[in-house]
Amino acid sequence: HLAVDDVSFKVSPGEVVGFLGPNGAGKSTTMNIITGYLSATEGDVYVDGVNILEQPEQVKSRIGYLPENPPIYTEMTVREYLNQHALRVFGVLRPLRVVIDNYPEDQVEDLPAVNNPEDPEAGTRTVPFSRVLYIDQADFREDPPKKYFRLAPGREVRLRYGYFITCVDVVKNDNGEVVELHCTYDPATRGGDSPDGRKVKGTIHWVSAEHSVEAEVRLYDHLFSEADPAAGGDFLSALNPDSLEVLTGCRVEPGLAGAAPGAMFQFERHGYFCVDSVDSSPDKLVFNRTVTLRDTWAKIEKKQQAK
Repeated sequence: HLAVDDVSFKVSPGEVVGFLGPNGAGKSTTMNIITGYLSATEGDVYVDGVNILEQPEQVKSRIGYLPENPPIYTEMTVREYLNQHALRVFGVLRPLRVVIDNYPEDQVEDLPAVNNPEDPEAGTRTVPFSRVLYIDQADFREDPPKKYFRLAPGREVRLRYGYFITCVDVVKNDNGEVVELHCTYDPATRGGDSPDGRKVKGTIHWVSAEHSVEAEVRLYDHLFSEADPAAGGDFLSALNPDSLEVLTGCRVEPGLAGAAPGAMFQFERHGYFCVDSVDSSPDKLVFNRTVTLRDTWAKIEKKQQAK
């Protein structure tokens, strides 16, 4: 009995392809052979010019493939696996400049940060803190809606592993867009806690403007906008036009400058990312999103069931 037979195809650089066919056609089996999870009885499989049979580990490191049923963690999803093993880092995808007016101009502090709260053995790292920072644009609202607890004029928030800061001024360009915030910080709150016991509801991440590294970030999302794209008869009509968004000018903490191709990270509050094995270089970092922090399909299905 043959699971798949007479399969031959080539995927060129930059192409995105998928296997289509009924259940039992051999789609998963073919994918498992390509990724080295199963061995073919005959024939050759090359990934980026590397023979999967001769150098399986090299191929697996390039593609970062986790089979749908991992042999070690049989009950674990990709998101659960990465939660346990990916190091946490700061990445600001849409930077907004923040100047801390009462912080010394020539001062730089190395603040300790936890690498992975799920793995105590992963230890800690330090991230540089300075007078000028970048935060994500989404973490500021000039006119915040109800239940928005992040930064806003006159509001105090916590910088993750850093200090409490309060927004005191907003700078806009000629188009009325916010381009810079001026804040003050409380030196007594180093590490993120206040000695007087006051609480803040919002915690945001950040990077030092001077020390952070520029990066390109590719936000991959579901290829289809429907959980069952073939349900309507034409699966092409269910293609997600936003399945890939490429962001340039992103900023990441300086420790990522030497990240190896294929290395996995959690950008805190954004999702799980890996270093692109083809396009990334020390001069131009490129990160690909593997999966978001939360399962968006689960949320959609829950809403549908509630109707």
